[in-house]
Amino acid sequence: MLQTPFALAAPRTMILGLHQFTSVAAGYRASLEGWAKAGIRHVEPVAPLLDEFLKTETLASAKRVLTDNGLTIVCGAAGVMNLWEPNPAFETNLEAFRQRCEQFAALGAPIVYSPCVTSAKFTREDYPKSLDNIRRVAEVARQFRLKVGAEFVRNSTFLASLPTALRLHREVAHPNFGIVFDCYHFWSGPSRLEDMDSIRPGEILHAHLNDTPDMPRELLDLQSRVAPGDGVAPLATILRKLAARGYSGPITVELFWPQFQQADPFALAKSLKAKSESLFAQAGLDSL
Repeated sequence: MLQTPFALAAPRTMILGLHQFTSVAAGYRASLEGWAKAGIRHVEPVAPLLDEFLKTETLASAKRVLTDNGLTIVCGAAGVMNLWEPNPAFETNLEAFRQRCEQFAALGAPIVYSPCVTSAKFTREDYPKSLDNIRRVAEVARQFRLKVGAEFVRNSTFLASLPTALRLHREVAHPNFGIVFDCYHFWSGPSRLEDMDSIRPGEILHAHLNDTPDMPRELLDLQSRVAPGDGVAPLATILRKLAARGYSGPITVELFWPQFQQADPFALAKSLKAKSESLFAQAGLDSL
């Protein structure tokens, strides 16, 4: 009994980083170099920028950009869709995912992820059918000593909410499969704040940090995100709940609007770092 308070104590840290879509216009090298100069140490590279870089450079060079700038890759955006829901292209997508796993493993990533962005029609019977596919994806990740996360997406017709993501995770029961928790998809989609109370330690593999703009939800789309603290989502509460449910891993800022993606990477990273650290302080957390 004396050990119980310590066992239930929430982590007090999270690992702040940047998602490379946030500075996509700068390209692979320039975005990472600018971020490093601004004091960012943890990053999430994306497949499209890596592909562009590899047209003239090698995978070893891509890794040197990280190591020479003191950067740690915490997750890789695999860029392969339609991995989670039943679909006729699954076998082709699985092979593409295998190739991405090989690349990101070579860069030193511990995790890769794919969002569920489908708009196809599904029935209740499709969810049990998806379990074998998800296990096969997780097995591919395991072969490369990676874990793979499924990101629930606010308007997905298959995986839009935290409860559905948790249910699939528990039914799949594969040690290399988990959930990517995106603050924007969570708050602007069908999930509810109290849904977070059912998260168990270890179920969230990775998280994305972004805010929801003050506009009618009917006008929100997949790109409608603002910098942490500049919107209306209760981000401090969300971060506290994540910590209380056992999450102390990386959380990367992911933004899509042109004013972010086309900005100078150094200036943007410096601003986002300050905003995010202020938010962490509000949540009673330390950032690493």
